[in-house]
Amino acid sequence: MSSDELAIIFIDETAGSDESGSGTKSTPFKTALAAVAAVSGMPEEKQPTFKIQIKKAGDEEYAELTASALKKAKKAHETAQKKAKKQAEQAEKDKSATESKQAEEQRKLEGSKSVVLSEDASLPAAKAITIASSVQNRNVRVKVSGWVSSMRVQGKSMMFVVLRDGAGYLQCVLTDRLCHTYDAVTLTQESTVTVYGEIKEVPEGKNAPDGHELVADYWEVIGKAPSDDESYGNRFNKDSDPSVIYQQRHLVIRGETAASVLKVRARVMRAFRDHFDSVDYNEVTPPCMVQTQVEGGSTLFSFNYYGENAYLTQSSQLYLETCLPSLGGVYTMAESYRAENSHTRRHLAEYTHCEAEVPFISFEDLLDGIEKMVKDVVNRVWAEPKTRAMIEKLNPGFVPPSEPFVRMRYEEAVKWLNDNGVKRQADGKDFEFGDDIPEAPERKMTDAINKPILLTHFPVPIKAFYMPPTKDDPRVTESVDLLMPNVGEIVGGSMRIWDHDTLLAAFKREGLDPAPYYWYLDQRKYGSCPHGGFGLGIERFLAWLTNRYTVRDCCLYPRFPGRCQP
Repeated sequence: MSSDELAIIFIDETAGSDESGSGTKSTPFKTALAAVAAVSGMPEEKQPTFKIQIKKAGDEEYAELTASALKKAKKAHETAQKKAKKQAEQAEKDKSATESKQAEEQRKLEGSKSVVLSEDASLPAAKAITIASSVQNRNVRVKVSGWVSSMRVQGKSMMFVVLRDGAGYLQCVLTDRLCHTYDAVTLTQESTVTVYGEIKEVPEGKNAPDGHELVADYWEVIGKAPSDDESYGNRFNKDSDPSVIYQQRHLVIRGETAASVLKVRARVMRAFRDHFDSVDYNEVTPPCMVQTQVEGGSTLFSFNYYGENAYLTQSSQLYLETCLPSLGGVYTMAESYRAENSHTRRHLAEYTHCEAEVPFISFEDLLDGIEKMVKDVVNRVWAEPKTRAMIEKLNPGFVPPSEPFVRMRYEEAVKWLNDNGVKRQADGKDFEFGDDIPEAPERKMTDAINKPILLTHFPVPIKAFYMPPTKDDPRVTESVDLLMPNVGEIVGGSMRIWDHDTLLAAFKREGLDPAPYYWYLDQRKYGSCPHGGFGLGIERFLAWLTNRYTVRDCCLYPRFPGRCQP
């Protein structure tokens, strides 16, 4: 900067820059505040020699900055300086406080190494229990092992640790020397510990799981979880991207919500088995490696089976049908696989399929059986206090269905959609007979009606080859989908074609080679009978029961396009 330029600080409101400008005519500032700051940064004896000129937007020449504008800029600069000074002072205080805290923590840490615990040999031997039996074991000395779900320090000589062992949660109270050890000072979430002591009811007005807490007299670390960057809390949080959540699913399931869904799932599967046992159905375990299709070839996972083409099963239905003559009503709870490149919240590539087949029934019997099953299973899990408590926490306001399910024919659904202004997405026109109603319009209708719907009598072309046409209208099949509010379809079922020649014609219509299905066709040769069945997706049932947004949260490790880990 030349000596001539030093006498004047230039401001150009249009072309100037406070960041890169230096106040010269060639590189002016943009604001008066920046110019005043530049002057104040000069030696005091030089400051009076500087003048400030400004070129306002639209002006062609520089003019001296007015006294009022200069005064305003100086005041703003003084305010900014005071603020910066205050911030610097606060930063110094914070730094000093942090250093003091770190020094205190280090002192405490070093001191903790000299505190060594030993179990008091004069106390009664501790009885090993699980948290599930903690209520029955109050006021006796016990030992409980589990994972540290949460912890908090209160004062210098008290520490609360909540243990989780899969059966429940138990608050433990550590006092005095028990919370002064190195293990106590460095304890981390998800570490495993064993705590000894007596379980006492909490004082009135205090809260703890099951209304009691373990007052510890001794404890030990079994396996310490990492801290800092590798700590459990740093691996994911509630705001993490779904891809992170599913990649860390093995840790996510330790959380109370995910664990509750899995516990409800276990009880639901048991309830289905209890229901089928109550109606004398036998459970069977069909193969999952097959050479036939059930729901269309486009959704088959194929693989090389010792030089032959084979597939992961889409459904066990055909095998269940072969069991009817020997076992009567049968069911299975097995995995099914669909190779659909679908990313919706209700689709999985692998899911748990509850399927059943029953001989000598009518279509009405089938509908009644599906409705009774759903109600019975819900009532069974609802009758268990612990399961009910979990459902009520996951899905507040849930009420087991008691009224008869709505029964609606496919044609009535088409009319409902058209009457309510729900159009086809492809062309914006009304739905017509024969259209395969997509998920979104179907769910819109179901949510609006807000009751379980047994949607029946779908057209022949949009249903599977084994579904028979009705006698009164050969355009439609004896088929049914059970639709639930907030989820959509959770059950698909139908009567099955039981006449040999009719089934052969269905194979021909669908372009299927009947040869691999010889064993299935034989069922129509050696004493056939009217029969029907259904398949229910356990994950969809759970999504409805526990009010989960997606079925991916209703299984242990979800599989969907792009996800086959962990």
